[in-house]
Amino acid sequence: SQMFKRLDISISRTNMADWMIKCGALIQPLINLLEDKLLDQPVMHIDETTVQVLKEPGKKASSKSYFWVRRSNNTILFDYSPSRSSQVANQLADDFKGTIMCDGYGGYDQLQQNMLGCWAHARRYFIKVLDNTEHAGAREMVQLIAELYQVENQTKDDPPDKRQLARQDKSTAILEKIKTLKDENLLSCTPTSTFGKALGYLHNQWPKLIAYIEDGRYPIDNNPAENAIRPFVIGRKNWLFANSQNGAKASANLYGLIETAKAHGLNPEKYLTEIYRQLPNCETAEQFEQLLPGNIQVD
Repeated sequence: SQMFKRLDISISRTNMADWMIKCGALIQPLINLLEDKLLDQPVMHIDETTVQVLKEPGKKASSKSYFWVRRSNNTILFDYSPSRSSQVANQLADDFKGTIMCDGYGGYDQLQQNMLGCWAHARRYFIKVLDNTEHAGAREMVQLIAELYQVENQTKDDPPDKRQLARQDKSTAILEKIKTLKDENLLSCTPTSTFGKALGYLHNQWPKLIAYIEDGRYPIDNNPAENAIRPFVIGRKNWLFANSQNGAKASANLYGLIETAKAHGLNPEKYLTEIYRQLPNCETAEQFEQLLPGNIQVD
Protein backbone atom coordinates (compact mmCIF):
# COMPACT_ATOMS: atom_id res chain seq x y z
CA SER A 1 0.00 0.00 0.00
CA GLN A 2 2.84 2.40 0.87
CA MET A 3 4.66 1.54 -2.36
CA PHE A 4 1.57 2.42 -4.39
CA LYS A 5 1.19 5.70 -2.49
CA ARG A 6 4.69 6.70 -3.56
CA LEU A 7 3.42 6.31 -7.12
CA ASP A 8 0.37 8.50 -6.34
CA ILE A 9 -1.91 5.45 -6.48
CA SER A 10 -4.24 5.11 -3.52
CA ILE A 11 -5.19 1.50 -2.75
CA SER A 12 -6.20 0.73 0.81
CA ARG A 13 -4.74 -2.11 2.83
CA THR A 14 -8.28 -3.46 3.23
CA ASN A 15 -8.79 -3.70 -0.53
CA MET A 16 -5.45 -5.41 -1.00
CA ALA A 17 -6.22 -7.86 1.79
CA ASP A 18 -9.58 -8.64 0.17
CA TRP A 19 -7.77 -9.33 -3.12
CA MET A 20 -5.50 -11.83 -1.38
CA ILE A 21 -8.49 -13.58 0.20
CA LYS A 22 -10.04 -13.93 -3.27
CA CYS A 23 -6.72 -15.20 -4.63
CA GLY A 24 -6.66 -17.81 -1.88
CA ALA A 25 -10.20 -18.93 -2.74
CA LEU A 26 -9.49 -19.15 -6.48
CA ILE A 27 -6.82 -21.80 -5.99
CA GLN A 28 -9.03 -24.07 -3.84
CA PRO A 29 -9.48 -26.58 -6.72
CA LEU A 30 -5.69 -26.91 -6.94
CA ILE A 31 -5.42 -27.37 -3.17
CA ASN A 32 -8.08 -30.11 -3.32
CA LEU A 33 -6.14 -31.95 -6.04
CA LEU A 34 -2.90 -31.64 -4.09
CA GLU A 35 -4.62 -33.05 -1.03
CA ASP A 36 -5.77 -36.06 -3.05
CA LYS A 37 -2.17 -36.64 -4.12
CA LEU A 38 -0.85 -36.23 -0.58
CA LEU A 39 -3.38 -38.65 0.93
CA ASP A 40 -2.41 -41.27 -1.66
CA GLN A 41 1.24 -41.38 -0.53
CA PRO A 42 2.72 -44.07 1.77
CA VAL A 43 4.13 -41.58 4.32
CA MET A 44 2.88 -38.20 5.52
CA HIS A 45 4.71 -35.72 7.76
CA ILE A 46 2.61 -33.50 10.03
CA ASP A 47 3.47 -30.56 12.29
CA GLU A 48 1.87 -27.39 13.63
CA THR A 49 2.74 -23.86 14.70
CA THR A 50 0.92 -20.90 16.20
CA VAL A 51 -0.77 -18.03 14.39
CA GLN A 52 -2.71 -15.08 15.79
CA VAL A 53 -6.12 -14.35 14.26
CA LEU A 54 -7.72 -11.17 15.61
CA LYS A 55 -11.37 -11.85 14.79
CA GLU A 56 -12.40 -15.34 15.83
CA PRO A 57 -15.81 -16.14 17.34
CA GLY A 58 -15.61 -16.73 21.07
CA LYS A 59 -11.88 -16.03 21.34
CA LYS A 60 -9.78 -13.08 22.47
CA ALA A 61 -7.69 -11.33 19.84
CA SER A 62 -4.54 -12.26 21.76
CA SER A 63 -5.33 -15.99 21.86
CA LYS A 64 -3.42 -18.58 19.86
CA SER A 65 -4.66 -20.34 16.75
CA TYR A 66 -2.74 -22.80 14.61
CA PHE A 67 -1.41 -23.52 11.17
CA TRP A 68 -0.95 -27.23 10.53
CA VAL A 69 1.39 -28.47 7.81
CA ARG A 70 1.20 -31.82 6.05
CA ARG A 71 3.91 -32.95 3.69
CA SER A 72 4.62 -35.93 1.49
CA ASN A 73 7.61 -35.65 -0.84
CA ASN A 74 7.09 -32.43 -2.85
CA THR A 75 3.46 -31.88 -1.86
CA ILE A 76 3.03 -29.41 1.02
CA LEU A 77 -0.29 -28.24 2.44
CA PHE A 78 -1.14 -25.77 5.20
CA ASP A 79 -4.42 -25.77 7.14
CA TYR A 80 -5.71 -23.13 9.52
CA SER A 81 -7.58 -24.10 12.68
CA PRO A 82 -8.53 -22.18 15.85
CA SER A 83 -7.51 -25.28 17.80
CA ARG A 84 -4.55 -27.59 18.37
CA SER A 85 -6.78 -30.41 19.59
CA SER A 86 -6.54 -34.06 18.63
CA GLN A 87 -9.81 -33.61 16.72
CA VAL A 88 -8.00 -31.41 14.19
CA ALA A 89 -5.22 -33.97 13.79
CA ASN A 90 -7.87 -36.66 13.27
CA GLN A 91 -9.63 -34.58 10.62
CA LEU A 92 -6.42 -33.90 8.71
CA ALA A 93 -5.43 -37.57 8.77
CA ASP A 94 -8.92 -39.04 8.45
CA ASP A 95 -8.65 -40.28 4.85
CA PHE A 96 -4.95 -41.15 4.99
CA LYS A 97 -4.18 -44.88 4.90
CA GLY A 98 -0.39 -44.71 5.13
CA THR A 99 2.14 -44.05 7.89
CA ILE A 100 2.41 -40.73 9.74
CA MET A 101 5.62 -39.06 10.96
CA CYS A 102 5.16 -36.55 13.78
CA ASP A 103 6.75 -35.25 16.95
CA GLY A 104 5.73 -36.24 20.49
CA TYR A 105 2.79 -33.84 20.85
CA GLY A 106 -0.03 -35.69 22.62
CA GLY A 107 -2.62 -34.54 20.10
CA TYR A 108 -1.32 -37.17 17.70
CA ASP A 109 -1.77 -40.05 20.15
CA GLN A 110 -5.37 -40.64 19.05
CA LEU A 111 -4.47 -41.21 15.40
CA GLN A 112 -5.21 -44.72 14.17
CA GLN A 113 -2.52 -44.91 11.51
CA ASN A 114 0.91 -46.50 11.88
CA MET A 115 3.04 -43.84 13.59
CA LEU A 116 6.72 -42.88 13.40
CA GLY A 117 8.63 -40.87 16.00
CA CYS A 118 11.11 -38.10 15.26
CA TRP A 119 14.76 -38.73 16.16
CA ALA A 120 15.61 -35.05 15.63
CA HIS A 121 13.25 -34.16 18.49
CA ALA A 122 14.67 -36.89 20.71
CA ARG A 123 18.19 -35.62 20.05
CA ARG A 124 17.26 -32.02 20.94
CA TYR A 125 16.35 -33.02 24.48
CA PHE A 126 19.85 -34.40 25.04
CA ILE A 127 21.45 -31.38 23.37
CA LYS A 128 19.56 -29.24 25.88
CA VAL A 129 21.23 -31.25 28.67
CA LEU A 130 24.66 -30.58 27.16
CA ASP A 131 23.85 -26.88 26.80
CA ASN A 132 23.68 -26.67 30.60
CA THR A 133 26.37 -29.11 31.68
CA GLU A 134 28.79 -31.73 30.41
CA HIS A 135 26.90 -34.94 31.01
CA ALA A 136 28.50 -38.27 30.07
CA GLY A 137 25.18 -40.07 29.52
CA ALA A 138 23.77 -37.29 27.34
CA ARG A 139 27.03 -37.09 25.39
CA GLU A 140 26.98 -40.83 24.70
CA MET A 141 23.33 -40.67 23.65
CA VAL A 142 24.00 -37.85 21.18
CA GLN A 143 26.90 -39.81 19.72
CA LEU A 144 24.77 -42.93 19.27
CA ILE A 145 22.00 -40.93 17.59
CA ALA A 146 24.66 -39.47 15.29
CA GLU A 147 25.56 -43.03 14.30
CA LEU A 148 21.92 -43.63 13.29
CA TYR A 149 22.12 -40.58 11.04
CA GLN A 150 25.41 -41.79 9.54
CA VAL A 151 23.59 -44.89 8.31
CA GLU A 152 20.90 -42.67 6.80
CA ASN A 153 23.46 -40.44 5.06
CA GLN A 154 25.26 -43.46 3.64
CA THR A 155 22.03 -44.84 2.15
CA LYS A 156 20.14 -41.65 1.24
CA ASP A 157 20.50 -42.32 -2.52
CA ASP A 158 19.75 -46.03 -2.28
CA PRO A 159 16.39 -47.60 -3.19
CA PRO A 160 14.08 -48.37 -0.23
CA ASP A 161 14.80 -52.10 -0.17
CA LYS A 162 18.56 -51.55 0.06
CA ARG A 163 18.12 -48.84 2.70
CA GLN A 164 15.97 -51.18 4.78
CA LEU A 165 18.67 -53.88 4.65
CA ALA A 166 21.29 -51.37 5.81
CA ARG A 167 19.04 -50.32 8.69
CA GLN A 168 18.49 -53.93 9.73
CA ASP A 169 22.21 -54.64 9.47
CA LYS A 170 23.58 -51.50 11.17
CA SER A 171 20.86 -49.39 12.79
CA THR A 172 19.31 -52.23 14.79
CA ALA A 173 22.51 -52.75 16.75
CA ILE A 174 22.80 -49.01 17.46
CA LEU A 175 19.20 -48.90 18.65
CA GLU A 176 19.94 -51.73 21.06
CA LYS A 177 22.80 -49.70 22.54
CA ILE A 178 20.52 -46.66 22.88
CA LYS A 179 17.84 -48.74 24.59
CA THR A 180 20.34 -50.23 27.03
CA LEU A 181 21.70 -46.78 27.89
CA LYS A 182 18.17 -45.44 28.29
CA ASP A 183 17.01 -48.26 30.57
CA GLU A 184 20.12 -48.13 32.74
CA ASN A 185 19.86 -44.38 33.34
CA LEU A 186 16.08 -44.31 33.88
CA LEU A 187 16.58 -46.23 37.12
CA SER A 188 18.98 -43.69 38.62
CA CYS A 189 17.87 -40.37 37.13
CA THR A 190 15.55 -37.74 38.59
CA PRO A 191 12.53 -37.53 36.22
CA THR A 192 12.26 -33.75 36.56
CA SER A 193 15.90 -33.08 35.61
CA THR A 194 16.74 -32.10 32.03
CA PHE A 195 18.39 -35.49 31.52
CA GLY A 196 15.39 -37.22 33.11
CA LYS A 197 13.01 -35.40 30.77
CA ALA A 198 15.17 -36.36 27.79
CA LEU A 199 15.10 -40.00 28.84
CA GLY A 200 11.36 -39.79 29.52
CA TYR A 201 10.69 -38.51 26.01
CA LEU A 202 12.87 -41.24 24.54
CA HIS A 203 11.16 -43.92 26.62
CA ASN A 204 7.61 -42.78 25.85
CA GLN A 205 8.30 -42.42 22.14
CA TRP A 206 10.40 -45.58 21.82
CA PRO A 207 7.94 -47.77 19.82
CA LYS A 208 7.45 -44.93 17.33
CA LEU A 209 11.16 -44.08 17.20
CA ILE A 210 12.27 -47.59 16.24
CA ALA A 211 9.45 -48.18 13.71
CA TYR A 212 11.35 -46.44 10.88
CA ILE A 213 13.67 -49.44 10.38
CA GLU A 214 10.69 -51.56 9.26
CA ASP A 215 10.47 -49.94 5.81
CA GLY A 216 13.12 -48.26 3.66
CA ARG A 217 10.57 -45.64 2.63
CA TYR A 218 10.13 -44.43 6.21
CA PRO A 219 11.97 -41.25 7.30
CA ILE A 220 14.06 -41.06 10.46
CA ASP A 221 12.73 -37.64 11.50
CA ASN A 222 10.14 -34.95 10.88
CA ASN A 223 12.60 -32.40 9.47
CA PRO A 224 10.82 -32.18 6.07
CA ALA A 225 7.70 -30.83 7.80
CA GLU A 226 9.74 -28.40 9.91
CA ASN A 227 11.59 -27.19 6.82
CA ALA A 228 8.25 -26.63 5.07
CA ILE A 229 6.83 -24.63 7.97
CA ARG A 230 9.94 -22.46 8.44
CA PRO A 231 9.08 -19.86 5.71
CA PHE A 232 5.72 -19.31 7.41
CA VAL A 233 7.40 -18.84 10.81
CA ILE A 234 9.83 -16.31 9.32
CA GLY A 235 7.01 -14.46 7.54
CA ARG A 236 4.94 -14.36 10.73
CA LYS A 237 7.60 -12.16 12.34
CA ASN A 238 6.82 -9.52 9.71
CA TRP A 239 3.05 -9.61 9.31
CA LEU A 240 2.39 -10.72 12.95
CA PHE A 241 -1.27 -11.76 12.62
CA ALA A 242 -4.25 -12.44 10.38
CA ASN A 243 -7.23 -10.14 10.79
CA SER A 244 -9.96 -12.68 10.02
CA GLN A 245 -10.54 -16.39 9.63
CA ASN A 246 -11.02 -15.91 5.89
CA GLY A 247 -7.62 -14.25 5.75
CA ALA A 248 -6.02 -17.12 7.67
CA LYS A 249 -7.60 -19.69 5.34
CA ALA A 250 -6.40 -17.76 2.28
CA SER A 251 -2.89 -17.58 3.74
CA ALA A 252 -2.92 -21.34 4.33
CA ASN A 253 -3.88 -22.02 0.71
CA LEU A 254 -1.28 -19.62 -0.67
CA TYR A 255 1.52 -20.83 1.58
CA GLY A 256 0.77 -24.43 0.61
CA LEU A 257 0.74 -23.79 -3.12
CA ILE A 258 3.84 -21.58 -3.01
CA GLU A 259 5.86 -24.05 -0.92
CA THR A 260 4.77 -26.91 -3.19
CA ALA A 261 5.86 -24.89 -6.24
CA LYS A 262 9.24 -24.21 -4.61
CA ALA A 263 9.62 -27.91 -3.78
CA HIS A 264 9.16 -28.65 -7.49
CA GLY A 265 11.88 -26.16 -8.38
CA LEU A 266 9.52 -23.51 -9.76
CA ASN A 267 9.87 -19.75 -9.41
CA PRO A 268 6.83 -18.95 -7.21
CA GLU A 269 6.17 -15.52 -8.75
CA LYS A 270 6.26 -16.86 -12.30
CA TYR A 271 4.17 -19.86 -11.30
CA LEU A 272 1.44 -17.77 -9.65
CA THR A 273 1.40 -15.35 -12.59
CA GLU A 274 0.84 -18.25 -14.97
CA ILE A 275 -1.87 -20.05 -13.03
CA TYR A 276 -3.88 -16.89 -12.32
CA ARG A 277 -3.74 -16.21 -16.05
CA GLN A 278 -5.15 -19.66 -16.81
CA LEU A 279 -7.50 -20.34 -13.88
CA PRO A 280 -10.48 -18.36 -15.31
CA ASN A 281 -10.53 -20.68 -18.33
CA CYS A 282 -10.47 -23.95 -16.35
CA GLU A 283 -13.71 -25.92 -16.33
CA THR A 284 -12.72 -29.59 -15.96
CA ALA A 285 -10.68 -31.47 -13.37
CA GLU A 286 -8.14 -32.29 -16.10
CA GLN A 287 -7.62 -28.59 -16.84
CA PHE A 288 -7.03 -27.83 -13.16
CA GLU A 289 -4.71 -30.83 -12.94
CA GLN A 290 -2.47 -29.34 -15.62
CA LEU A 291 -1.89 -26.28 -13.42
CA LEU A 292 -0.40 -28.24 -10.52
CA PRO A 293 3.31 -27.57 -9.83
CA GLY A 294 4.32 -31.05 -10.94
CA ASN A 295 2.60 -30.71 -14.33
CA ILE A 296 3.04 -27.12 -15.53
CA GLN A 297 5.99 -25.63 -17.36
CA VAL A 298 6.93 -22.09 -16.33
CA ASP A 299 9.44 -20.04 -18.32
